[in-house]
Amino acid sequence: MKWFLILLFASVLLAGDGSRLVYTRSFPGSVPAFLQVALDKAGNTEYREAEDDELPIKFQLSATDTQAMFDLAVKLDYFKRPLESPLKVAFMGTKTFRYENGDQKSETKFNFSEDAAARDLQDWFERMAESAEHHIDLDRAAKYDRLGVVKALTLLESALARKRLVGLEQFLPTLDRIAKNESYMHTARARASEIAEAIRNPKP
Repeated sequence: MKWFLILLFASVLLAGDGSRLVYTRSFPGSVPAFLQVALDKAGNTEYREAEDDELPIKFQLSATDTQAMFDLAVKLDYFKRPLESPLKVAFMGTKTFRYENGDQKSETKFNFSEDAAARDLQDWFERMAESAEHHIDLDRAAKYDRLGVVKALTLLESALARKRLVGLEQFLPTLDRIAKNESYMHTARARASEIAEAIRNPKP
């Protein structure tokens, strides 16, 4: 009974950890002009292209990847210090790192940072955003532009090869639907099947 209560208490604490990391990038004139990625300790991810977006793209980040990102946040003191570089560089959009945990909140904004941990964390978030954008493009093509499915799959495959995708399981439902539906071109079905196989059984 004692060990059961200890385990139960530990699970409650873990479930009650409401901490999350939020990344936003605002760059008028770019596509998209605004994006936001939020990640909580359980790996739950939400991607938005508008602050008032009530239907974000949701996917799951692995426990290992989630921990790596929170470890970077620790190195950055949970964004309690400036990250902006003193170098004069071109404007590349306003980025914001924010940490939230209940009433505790801290954030910092920057255009360009020389901090290695900040750049690593930004790359994580950008890859998450790219993954969500590929999710949107593939799903849209599968539903409304069947002639564009091969292009969407080609771009997805290229991003996968360049290791720009995370939360890969989010693509499987659409890939499987394309692979099994004979209304799509054979090329599209074959490529969707190949990509799904590469996700399920990655090469070492």
